Amino acid sequence: MHKLYSNKWVIFSLVLPGLLTFVIAILAPIILSVFYSLTDYSGLGEATVTGIQNYKALLHDSVFWTALRNSLLLAIGFVAIQHPIAVYVAVKLDRLQGKAEGFLRCVYFIPNVISVAVIAYLWKFIYNPNFGLLQKILEFFGYDGTFNALSSGSAIWAVLVVLIWHGFGWGMLIYYTGIKNIDPVVYEAAKIDGATEGQAFLHITLPLMKPVIKYNVTLAVISALKQMETVYLLTNGGPGNETQFLGTYLYKQAFGSFKYGYGNAISVVFIAICLLSTVILNKVFEDRSERREGKRLAKAAKKAKS
Repeated sequence: MHKLYSNKWVIFSLVLPGLLTFVIAILAPIILSVFYSLTDYSGLGEATVTGIQNYKALLHDSVFWTALRNSLLLAIGFVAIQHPIAVYVAVKLDRLQGKAEGFLRCVYFIPNVISVAVIAYLWKFIYNPNFGLLQKILEFFGYDGTFNALSSGSAIWAVLVVLIWHGFGWGMLIYYTGIKNIDPVVYEAAKIDGATEGQAFLHITLPLMKPVIKYNVTLAVISALKQMETVYLLTNGGPGNETQFLGTYLYKQAFGSFKYGYGNAISVVFIAICLLSTVILNKVFEDRSERREGKRLAKAAKKAKS
């Protein structure tokens, strides 16, 4: 077996399918997207190279900056609101045990198995100013007027509520799985030493969950940046362009306005933002001991060169 796996041709044959999939499905589309972003291509006919004109136009495009702001607001909402609640619920579920644990775990995950179209139209009915659930609740508490949550000024916050609620199940399940992988003996030892639940959470759960938190937060930020389907079905970027996100604005420009080159410029900027966000988050979550080791190795390398 060792002789088989030390054969270079065997290794190459095992790596080749994954490498071809990466090149065809990911790398080639990115390269094509970069090329088309430098053209005035409309989706039909020939593409004329215009250089960085699309990127210059992006800098002065107020709707693009609105879309980017909304995506960043959603990322902040995921990290600052959705994930702390998800961690809390995951911890409480882990403490429940028994049938209640399994039942509630399924209940919290139900929104993630429902079709995006159903979710969007469900919330459209909830937000309806005439007969929606939100309007009826406000009337119950004495509100006399009509409140349209999807109107100008409040639409972006209404959309953020839907998106944060809809993605809650995934985040909670990942945290729940991470907590389940922590050895219960560690908690028992802490309890014997007199640690409270809060102290055990701060000094045991959170440190041991760091890789899970890093993964989940990175996934949440990228998910916020590429958000499209729910927003498209709920508001289609309206009213005006108040609820445009990078995904919906890209789709609108490329397939609605037939500015295929401009849409590709947005996609290239989107990829760059995703990569930059990933690098920044990796630096934020990087272990201090790893940083010290990295600096030590860098100094050793400099001495070796000199």
